[in-house]
Amino acid sequence: MTTRATSRSSILRISLSLITLAVVVAVGFIARRLATREIDPSVPDVPATAELVAQGEYIARAADCAACHTQPGGKPFAGGVAFKLPFGTLYSTNITADHETGIGQWSDDDFVRALHQGVAKDGRNLYPAFPYTSYTAMTRDDAVAIKAYLFSLPTAHAPDTPDQLPFPFNQRWTLTFWKWMFLDEHRFRADPARSGSRNRGSYLSTALGHCGECHTPRNILMGMSTGKAFAGAEVSGWDAYNLTSDPASGLGEWTDTQLQQFLSTGHAENHGPAAGPMADVVENSTRYLTPEDIQAMVIYLRGLPAQSGGYKIQAAAPPASMDSRGRRLFVQACTGCHLLDGEGRQSPWAALRGDRSTRESSGTNVVQVLIQGSQIETRQGSMFMHSFADGYSNEELAAIGNFVIGQFGLRQGAITPEQIRAQKASVAR
Repeated sequence: MTTRATSRSSILRISLSLITLAVVVAVGFIARRLATREIDPSVPDVPATAELVAQGEYIARAADCAACHTQPGGKPFAGGVAFKLPFGTLYSTNITADHETGIGQWSDDDFVRALHQGVAKDGRNLYPAFPYTSYTAMTRDDAVAIKAYLFSLPTAHAPDTPDQLPFPFNQRWTLTFWKWMFLDEHRFRADPARSGSRNRGSYLSTALGHCGECHTPRNILMGMSTGKAFAGAEVSGWDAYNLTSDPASGLGEWTDTQLQQFLSTGHAENHGPAAGPMADVVENSTRYLTPEDIQAMVIYLRGLPAQSGGYKIQAAAPPASMDSRGRRLFVQACTGCHLLDGEGRQSPWAALRGDRSTRESSGTNVVQVLIQGSQIETRQGSMFMHSFADGYSNEELAAIGNFVIGQFGLRQGAITPEQIRAQKASVAR
């Protein structure tokens, strides 16, 4: 019996050793393959002409690089922006040309590899908070142009802020397997059956604008659920709405003009203003695009297959009884900018009639705006709403939010003081 048990134990140890060896070999093979593809040391960097830098500036804006790599009030592209995720906090890196703390020693190949394969110059895997799963479709020419633009700007000495990730999420080598499952590495593939404008819009919205990274739900491993592409998701506590043509929860009721207006200015007639992360997108990216490119994006979005997701837009009467306290507080605190008929007093960016966030009973984005405020830079100046978190109790903020949903969204709000309290705590972390 002892001999037989010992034999079984030895077989088990040998089997485990073989499995471990196979895993190590597989990891090494995949990592080496990812790290060496498309890298040719004999290819020199492209000279940074004025034309290339100008192209890079436009592409960098279309790709919304500033929103993730520039802190409010900080030096452009110096990094340090926090990304609060379910498993910890990541911080964006310095992508100025500083030689010690930025990417000043990166070659064109190094930069392209980061965008296409999610691998840094030193061979480390990059976390997919950097959206290389979308940027992988970017052309090499556009990637090199972005690098030329970044290298033309003033440098910033800004060491990276250490990420705050527990084990095993702090083990970057595990991302090799994640990429094997979720990184479809390829350049953009134009659809010959589609018009040039629609293909251009697809490239702008996916390879550059990476809209799906926020507007597509994710699976348990944080990979995008491609079967529900653009159907809406939650990002950093904000609802990123359904972008498909679904008439109930998507963009089916928007006109082309309204979509173009929203992407160009951050506001659309009868649909309210952009807020939160979407305001950052408009401010740093889409408002700089040409009318032709904005139109191309609208054409692409219009062609997305309808996906149900998020709240349903339905005609409804105002709730039978709205909290009188909420109305009183709104009149006292909010009507200096937001009129009760849904118009903005001084600016259309303050109009709440038709605002998507008010038509969601849970009030997720209404709560975010009440607690964090909202700001967007426009061609008409800065449109700003300050935070109300410190001036009112949780009960009062819930009452204001529910009144807004009832008055402008024509549905019963379900915001609770506990929801306000939890969101305040989340923002404070």
